[in-house]
Amino acid sequence: MNVLSLFDGMSVGQIALNRVGIKYDKYFASEIDKFAIQVTQHNYPETIQIGDVTQVKGSELPQIDLIIGGSPCQGFSFAGKQLNFDDPRSVLFFEFVRLIEECKPKYFLLENVVMKKEYEDVITQHMGVEPILINSNLVSAQNRKRLYWTNIPNIKQPEDLNIKMSDILLSGQHIMVSKQKKEHKPGGEKSSTLLARDYKGFGNQQMSGVMDNNNIRMLTPIEYERLQNVPDNYSSVVSNTQRYKMLGNGWTVGVITHIFKEIKNYECIKPI
Repeated sequence: MNVLSLFDGMSVGQIALNRVGIKYDKYFASEIDKFAIQVTQHNYPETIQIGDVTQVKGSELPQIDLIIGGSPCQGFSFAGKQLNFDDPRSVLFFEFVRLIEECKPKYFLLENVVMKKEYEDVITQHMGVEPILINSNLVSAQNRKRLYWTNIPNIKQPEDLNIKMSDILLSGQHIMVSKQKKEHKPGGEKSSTLLARDYKGFGNQQMSGVMDNNNIRMLTPIEYERLQNVPDNYSSVVSNTQRYKMLGNGWTVGVITHIFKEIKNYECIKPI
């Protein structure tokens, strides 16, 4: 089995394949971020890095059985400027379509953010399948709704594992800091309300933090890894700034594992 991962990031796809027990012969990764590549090669040194997706040609690759990817989503995200297909990052989606046409894999998986229905429909038209919306909160301690277009059969919603923030913290108690309107107080300080809860997920108008020894701290890189079901210290070979960035951009391993299990079920692939 040969895998082509576009916009590979730190190779969460390989984590998921290995957890499911799907053996693959070659894993080709198209990625341009040097820090993400560094993390991938540290954990999976046999990964074949092939660079910029716009330069990848299906004719130069062996038979590809599975193509996966999450094309840059900033142009589609409700949290962004919503430039959609006018955003140069979003049009990279068409590179995914091009390589499916050139490589003709047996299976494909495309992930992207929840977006306006009109843009979702454009992607659906090109992919030829309807997306399934899965919230990562079923397999992790975060709310993270994403759309998945795939021809892998029999994909249903994952079982709710009921994982809470308290399950992934190294220490301390999870709190939410609610952003409030600025109040004019002596010194011009802005007040915030702290809500001490075992809260599963993040709100749009709230920031996540941890109360630890009476001090508020942000989540650590390891705690971020756990939110994404990534092994502890998987990304530790780069700076914390880069770790937060790539974990935030990456996939939730538990969701991808759930989807890949159906390849194994369908193909009756033996565990590694």
